[in-house]
Amino acid sequence: MAVSYKDLGLVNTREMFKRAINGGYAIPAFNFNNMEQLQAIITASSKLKSPVILQVSKGARNYANQTLLRYMAQGAVEYAKELGCNHPEIALHLDHGDSFELCKSCVDMGFSSVMIDGSSLPYEENIALTKKVVEYAHQFDVTVEGELGVLAGVEDEVVAEESHYTRPEEVIDFTKRTGVDSLAISIGTSHGAYKFKPEQCTRDPKTGVLVPPPLAFDILDDIMKELPGFPIVLHGSSSVPQEYVDMINSTGGKLPDAVGIPEEQLRKAAKSAVCKINIDSDSRLAFTAAVRKVFAEKPGEFDPRKYCGPARDLMIELYEHKIKEVLGSDNKLAQLD
Repeated sequence: MAVSYKDLGLVNTREMFKRAINGGYAIPAFNFNNMEQLQAIITASSKLKSPVILQVSKGARNYANQTLLRYMAQGAVEYAKELGCNHPEIALHLDHGDSFELCKSCVDMGFSSVMIDGSSLPYEENIALTKKVVEYAHQFDVTVEGELGVLAGVEDEVVAEESHYTRPEEVIDFTKRTGVDSLAISIGTSHGAYKFKPEQCTRDPKTGVLVPPPLAFDILDDIMKELPGFPIVLHGSSSVPQEYVDMINSTGGKLPDAVGIPEEQLRKAAKSAVCKINIDSDSRLAFTAAVRKVFAEKPGEFDPRKYCGPARDLMIELYEHKIKEVLGSDNKLAQLD
């Protein structure tokens, strides 16, 4: 028995993307795996009146259980209203779907948006798979994100050693033939907390902290010329805040040389046709940093609420910062009352 996302109070991404492109900001796409992450995302986005995309990877869906997820998403909408956000715009999105069957299952279970990632396949196979997902999803008014170009790094089941940038000359053909609603591109972002190898970076002589190479904005500009006004998505866009890395390392953790995408580059991207920016690792780092701090300071603590609570608080802080200071999506709901 299929479930429609509309019955859960969710929305697809079409309208929020249109407004984001015209308004020069980006919609936050935050991954979640558990209740605390979900509470933090909804608390921050409701308070700041921001549209938001709840992202679930294949691994997170297996971890959380698809039936529970559906009710968590429905609960998220009601929770937002309880927090005073009367007209929340919340999309439930499958991140990095790797098969037609997985995407179909998500559409049937109340997702309002799915990504089919055929970027590692030969070009024509990527088109055929993406088109098949689009044809199924669009019957139910579910939006579809495709991907061209490969991001390096590790994210759940997605592992790529080498990245290759999106080829601007392919984007018109790809979007036309597949009918996708948005396109994830590769311009130098990557997955995980180690977005670049130390040899790809320079070191700040004062602090010794790694400084990553800049994103390929020339490729983004070329893509925007080819596809004016088309929704572009950036994956792997955590900035890996040094304060969280330091908190983790100072309490027995081991994250040497973790490095992310500088926020000023993400701000620049958000003002362009990039209308969805994916952030996952930063939330994991905040969660882990807060939990480690409690364990280091109170080794006798064994009540999960006493360490998951501070983790939730730190994630709320993080999400508010991203919405307001990086993506510019605060006060951008269609109905603010």
